[in-house]
This record gives sequence, C-alpha cells and structure tokens, in this order.
Amino acid sequence: MLGRDVSPATFKGTIADMETSVGVSTYAAQYSPGELPKEVKIEGKTYKTDEWMNTPSSILDAIPRRLHLQPDHPLTITRKLIESRFPGYKTHNNLFPIVTTGQNFDSLGFPLDHIGRSRTDTYYLNKETVLRTHTSAHQADTFRNNESEGYLISADVYRRDAIDRSHYPVFHQMEGARTWDRQQAEKEGKNLAYIIWEDVEKIPKHDIAVEDPNPTYHAERNPLQTGHSPEAVEAIAAHLKRSLEDMVVTIFNAAKSASDAETSGEPLKVRWVEAYFPFTSPSWELEVFWQGDWLEVLGCGIVSQPILNNASVPNRIGWAFGLGLERIAMLLYSIPDIRLFWSKDERFLLQFSEQKSISPFVPFSKYPECFKDVSFWLRGGSSAAGTPIASAAPVPTSTPSFHENDVMEIAREICGDLVEDVRLVDEFVHPKTGRRSMCYRINYRSLERTLTNKETNELHERLRTTIVARLGVELR
Repeated sequence: MLGRDVSPATFKGTIADMETSVGVSTYAAQYSPGELPKEVKIEGKTYKTDEWMNTPSSILDAIPRRLHLQPDHPLTITRKLIESRFPGYKTHNNLFPIVTTGQNFDSLGFPLDHIGRSRTDTYYLNKETVLRTHTSAHQADTFRNNESEGYLISADVYRRDAIDRSHYPVFHQMEGARTWDRQQAEKEGKNLAYIIWEDVEKIPKHDIAVEDPNPTYHAERNPLQTGHSPEAVEAIAAHLKRSLEDMVVTIFNAAKSASDAETSGEPLKVRWVEAYFPFTSPSWELEVFWQGDWLEVLGCGIVSQPILNNASVPNRIGWAFGLGLERIAMLLYSIPDIRLFWSKDERFLLQFSEQKSISPFVPFSKYPECFKDVSFWLRGGSSAAGTPIASAAPVPTSTPSFHENDVMEIAREICGDLVEDVRLVDEFVHPKTGRRSMCYRINYRSLERTLTNKETNELHERLRTTIVARLGVELR
C-alpha cells in the first residue's frame, strides 16, 4: 500500500505500502531441525513446507479472525466509513491471505535481492508461498479482471516486525484504485482529460484549507511517465486529490466530533507533499494537521504503467492510494495500543457499534508494567540484523546471522500479547574478543489484568531459554 500505518518501511513503494539484500535465519525463530512440519492445513487447504517455512502457529491462528469483517469492530466501522466515500467502487474484503511469491513480489517488480523477500521480514510456508505482506499482492489480478473502473481492497496482511504499541505482525490495509480506458475514449471521439474532469465535478466539494504548493509533476522530483500526457495526468491528479480529500474530511470530522472540545475547535486542514514510490509517478503523501502536528495519512500516485501493461490492461491509466486501517482507527477512537484490536474482552468490544456515533475509547484501568532484560553474546562472526548475500534464492544455513526480528518472533510466540514492548537498550563489541553483546528490555504488561511476579518470571525464563535454543547465543 502507498503508505503504511504501523509498520516498517521494508516494503515502502508498493501500492499497498506507499506509507539490503536477502538474508536468512535458522527457521526464523520458530522451528529447529527435526521440528519442521511437512505440511500445514489452512482453512481446508494443504500446503507443503520446506526449509523456507518460518510461520509460527500463532500467526496461522490469526488468519480466521478477519477483524475487518467482524460486526461492530472498530476496524470494520473504519473500513465502512472509508468505503462510503467511494460509491460505485467494487470492494474486495475477503481475499485469501496465502499467495505466491509471484503475486506478492514479482507482479510488482520487486528486485530479486529486495529485503522484502527475506525470511527475516516475510512469513513463508515454502519457497514459493507466503502470507501476503500487503494488499498489493492482489493488485495485478484485480486490474487484470477489470471488473470495475474503481476498486477497494481491504485485508489482513502479515509481516515479521518489531514489538511495541503501534506494531503487530498481523495488521490491516486498504488500497484503492481508479482507472480510465484511453482506447475507449478514442473510439468515442472524446478527449480523455475532458472525460476525467467531468468525473472530478461529480465528487463532493469541501471547504477545508488545502496546501498544495507544488506543480502536479516535475521533471526531476516527480516526473511524468513515458506515454502519459500532461493533460491527462493533471486531470487524474485532480480526481485523485479531490477523492482522497473528501475521504479524509469525512474521517477527521468524525474524529473531531469524538474528541475533546479543545481539539474539536481546531480547523481542519490538509496538505499535499511530493513523495517517491517505485510503483507510482507522480506520487504524493496526504498529511492532516491534527492535534497540533502534521500527520501522514496515506500515500498515492499515478499507477506505474508497466503494472497495468503486465496485467493485460495497457489501455488503462489511473491512480491508486493505500493506507493502514489500524492507524486510522487509532486516530478515530483514540485507541492507544494496537494489541487492543485483537482483544476479546467485552470491556473493549462493547464500546463500539456501527449504529452509534464514534466516541473515544475509554481505557481500562492501566495495569502495571514489568521490565526485564535479556542480554547475550552473539556467536563468533555473527553480525546483527542479518547478513546480505548475493543469491536471489538462498537456502537457510546452519550458521545464520542474527536478526532482531527473530527475537521479536520468539517473544510473541512465548508471551503472546502479554508483551507490550521489546527494544534494544544496549549493544557493544568486546575490545579483546570482538564478540558482540546485545541487551533487550522486555516490557511485560497485560491489557486486561495484573500479571503476577510468578507469571512474568516464568515467561521470561522461557523466553531466555528459547532464545538460546533457537538462535545459538550465549546468555550473559
């Protein structure tokens, strides 16, 4: 998606994310030799596994949840609010999350050595099958099917990631696109730009302040694509910006009505910022002035023509945008921790209803946090974060480099949502031995109850033991 809400910039540039080389780690902190299942069954479908398998059962268990489809869930309400601003667009909300590497990477032109293909960042079932990392995995197929001039895709997506209040390995994206048929306009003897400008006039107008100081395109900063006329791009950009401004006005007016009096009195204003995304050009980010700061909401741009050409619709031209549903919902409802979206606690769920106006989330009592450190020496010769290698299709080895996401994955596996935050607090290299030491601070805190000392001690000991067993490090 163009612009991601609560995730790293690993995939920045895909239509689903416009918010180093491949490295591998031993079974990605979930499986060790002899433990790897030969196959996994997901909602009735069976997938063979191989040495690329790194998807833990906790992630597979999340697939049936489909939070964005649950009635009265804040993600569902947010999704429907956005969809309401795009009448006539075909919605795709229940696309299966298991896709091929061709769909997830190749169809979007990901280089073979892109870090996004790494097992340190992506959940694999086997070398050619992954859990989608963005809704754009379905983009080429959606363009190819050509069922409507505009579409919206909302879906759960999966990435190995950090642990904190705004990151979760499963999150939800929405992307949208609108295209026009250049050949059909020619057949009808109509000017394409004129047709698009007519469509622009159908979009509701607003009265908020908009800052847009830059030209629609710039030869160096934000260039036109080959084969795109300036007139058509001016019209498409106007349609894109008017459409997204209308959506943002709707969202943030709802958020203002749910916020306190001081914030609700603040005039809403937006601004367009030039951006770079590999798969759109020209490209922009839309920012909203909210609670005293400029906040990036989404990324967008004119769709890269090769993507449309490769999807067998070379005559079409248009725009696309992408955003993170959690990010928008957290703003709408003042939800402070992304883990809450997965809560089954009625104290959370009963605060939301599609039949009621939006109101801010009322937190439970803040339960106490408990900090514990785990320090270890990396194996001799290991480097932190993962070692780039030249092969485009590496096979996991028995002596991998250390990658931080492996620690995060172990913490999620052992502790689940009882961990609020994991962060590196110290790192140094011994001056004599050259060995590297890492120290991670684990913040244990439940969203629903107070953890006992016995619980946190037992969890932490299991965490320490598993880190040694899986990563081959030496505790300090």
